[in-house]
Amino acid sequence: MELFDDLKEGIFQTRPNRFVVECTVEGRNVRAYLPNPGRLTELFLPDSRLLLVKHDPASGRKLAYTVVAVEKDGVPVMLHTHSTNDVARVLIEHDRISGLEGARIVKPEHTIGHSRFDFLLSREGRELVLEVKSCTLFSGRIAMFPDAITDRGRRHLMELAELSRTGMQTAVLFIVHSPSVDYFMPEHHTDLAFSRTLFDVRHDVMVKAVGVTWAQDLRLGSAVRELSIPWDLVDRESHDRGSYIVVLRLSRDRVMEIGDLGKMRFRKGYYLYTGSAKADLTQRIERHRRITTKVQGHIDYLRRCGEWHASFPIRTSDELECDLASALGSIAEWSVPGFSAIDCACATHLFGMAGDPLHNAAFIDILMDFRIRRLEKKIEA
Repeated sequence: MELFDDLKEGIFQTRPNRFVVECTVEGRNVRAYLPNPGRLTELFLPDSRLLLVKHDPASGRKLAYTVVAVEKDGVPVMLHTHSTNDVARVLIEHDRISGLEGARIVKPEHTIGHSRFDFLLSREGRELVLEVKSCTLFSGRIAMFPDAITDRGRRHLMELAELSRTGMQTAVLFIVHSPSVDYFMPEHHTDLAFSRTLFDVRHDVMVKAVGVTWAQDLRLGSAVRELSIPWDLVDRESHDRGSYIVVLRLSRDRVMEIGDLGKMRFRKGYYLYTGSAKADLTQRIERHRRITTKVQGHIDYLRRCGEWHASFPIRTSDELECDLASALGSIAEWSVPGFSAIDCACATHLFGMAGDPLHNAAFIDILMDFRIRRLEKKIEA
């Protein structure tokens, strides 16, 4: 199956908004349309190789190029979310999805009430409503969805479950654009509500996940791998507790009073702080986001001058704060001694670097390790 003709290669530069990428194509700096609203932080690293389609000027498109894939570890990852439905159509028509063998596509983009679902199928004389999700987030042997909060996706799950309770068959299919994974899980770190909802509806809605292969020219490969979903682990990990990283930015050098640490000099750059919460992790991170006069920790002093840049919850039943501090210390350019290291043996829980950690491959790898790859041992235990 070939989805795109005359692919062009490009080099990623920046992403000014969710649907636009700035890149270099054939030696020229261009802006390209990105048909994928996900964060894609782990894919869009500086100088990543892109695959694009160039449009005919007569098409009237605002941007001449569309990004359709990005290379990860030498293999293309298809990004065009709308084209994922074309993949689903092929898999269904060739009986490549277990549980949907013999299904016939009655209608794409089927509307029920105020919602539109990707397919209406007919199988064994009964109608089946199918929703398809494109998954590009994976590391090691595990894939996760979503990589950004999706209220729409959660609503679809609840609506599918309600349809199921009225007697209609329903299913959700996650298509993972990688052949190298074995497991699929909802991404409970980023969207806890979606994760809990998927777990709750699993008996009402058929949940399927498959990994597909893409050639360098973006031809769909013949290999299709059905992925296991470790529901017990999903249930155990999908709670609002765990560790987190908060990233603050100082636009200039500052001298600040940090409670019992006294006056401290902070150089211009990005500061990565790690903490933990045994409950109400979301609330803890939101408290850090707010600038408050009520000080509860060293980070509250820094927040008064530091611009909020990003936060990364790591929802888990394990205590990872000190392990996370050790990992960040291994890639940081400097650290702040004694910062929030009160009830542990760590030298600090605050680390600095000159450049944006979201563009730092080593930082992204740490995030993938603590959020995703670490779970492999739990699955196989």
